[in-house]
Amino acid sequence: MTITTLHHGPVTRQATGRLTVTTQGGDMVPITGAVQDWVKETGIRNGLLTCFCQHTSASLTIQENTDPDVRLDLMDALERLASTKESYRHSLEGSDDMPAHIRTSLTDTTLSVPVLNGRALFGVWQGLYVLEHRSRSHQRIIILQLTGT
Repeated sequence: MTITTLHHGPVTRQATGRLTVTTQGGDMVPITGAVQDWVKETGIRNGLLTCFCQHTSASLTIQENTDPDVRLDLMDALERLASTKESYRHSLEGSDDMPAHIRTSLTDTTLSVPVLNGRALFGVWQGLYVLEHRSRSHQRIIILQLTGT
C-alpha cells in the first residue's frame, strides 16, 4: 500500500456559500459545474469542501454523470425502497412526505470532497447531484463550506 502526499500546508482560509437549486418532483439535479465554479471563485487552492443540504426531504449524492439511465434507475430504486403507495403515520404534508424522509435518511445530507489546485476532485465519471424526494418542485438550499489554503 502506498500513500502519496499531494499537498501539505496550514489551514488558513475558509469560504461559505449558499447554492439555491430549483428541483422538479422526483428528480436529480446536477450541481457539479456550479460547485466547481464556486470553488474556483473562492481562490482557495487546496482543502476540503463540505456540501450540506438544509432539508429533510431532499439529499445529496455523488453518482455517475454520463449515462442518464443511472439517475432514473436510482430514483426508481428509491421509490421501491420507500414507496409513496405505502401508508405512513406521518403524512401531514402529503403521501410523499414520509417516503421523502426515508429516502433522505438512506442517502446523504452532507458530503465532503477534497480540493486540489482549485478544483473539487470528483472522479472522471462522478457528478454531484441534489436528489428531490418530494413529488413537486422546490427551492433547495445547499451550503458550501471550503476550508484550505
